[in-house]
Amino acid sequence: MWVKDILDKKSHILALSPMADMTDSAFCQVVRRIGGADIVFREMVSSEAIVRDNEKTLGMTDFVETERPIVQQIFGADPATMARAAAIVMEHAGPEGIDVNMGCPVYKITSNFNGAALMKDPVLASKIVKEMKQSMGDTPLSVKIRLGWDDPDAFKTFIPAIERAGANLITIHGRTKAQGYSGISDWDRIRQAKEIATVPLLANGDIHEWHQVDDALRQTGADGVLIARGALGNPWFFQQYLNQNGDIKMEERVRVVKEHARSHVAQYGERGIVTFRKHLAWYFKTNKIGFDIPGIKDIRARLVRVQSLQELDAVLDTL
Repeated sequence: MWVKDILDKKSHILALSPMADMTDSAFCQVVRRIGGADIVFREMVSSEAIVRDNEKTLGMTDFVETERPIVQQIFGADPATMARAAAIVMEHAGPEGIDVNMGCPVYKITSNFNGAALMKDPVLASKIVKEMKQSMGDTPLSVKIRLGWDDPDAFKTFIPAIERAGANLITIHGRTKAQGYSGISDWDRIRQAKEIATVPLLANGDIHEWHQVDDALRQTGADGVLIARGALGNPWFFQQYLNQNGDIKMEERVRVVKEHARSHVAQYGERGIVTFRKHLAWYFKTNKIGFDIPGIKDIRARLVRVQSLQELDAVLDTL
């Protein structure tokens, strides 16, 4: 069980959060090669698409051995479908764990009663967890939630419900669905969630810099942190925390970006360079670089228009 294996060796878990369209195999491989993360969570996939044998969706669960240990996130609202999808993913890819998305606030997800919408129905959420556990056996099942739909104290009854159903780990984002990503992540309520939880709990939300990890752990008492946007454009995040040093030389940044781009194109084909632009926008934000670079605005403008790996290399080599 990956949760116990990590906590038996160290005091807390450092995890890469599942992020739609971002934490694919190429990005997770880069994070793994740099090191520091205990576990990586892959982007969510639709349970409905999985059970319909959608080739593209099932392909999203493929990973290489260097990504292990890995957790695959699934979303859906039908208990039987979620259970079947979990079994299919386990048979197809064999990840170390499955995560249930009960926290995504995006309308196209919640409008079908997926993601954070499940926090409005603890009975249904519990049934999903229970049936998935029955189909997964000893494989750990984690659940990612928010404080609530619009009530920031909904987690106080929701957590015990999904624990009774069989959840092995809980991640809680310190905002409600109604807040989206506005306002401030409520670390004090995450602390209250940790006091309620009987299974390990990870803190999520507003941990954007490596030096915030200790503050988050101290203020929440959580068993670890799940890092989302802090790792975008900064796959060094976990290593920075372990080394207590955030300095990344430009030569290292350029090397890793080139490596990531090639992995991305290998995964998606030649046109993958176009979808890689979203990563380039993150890699070359000034706050990610850590210092000012003359002409960086012009360089960024060129980077988000690159059409090939060769063109990308040419722009990067100017740095």
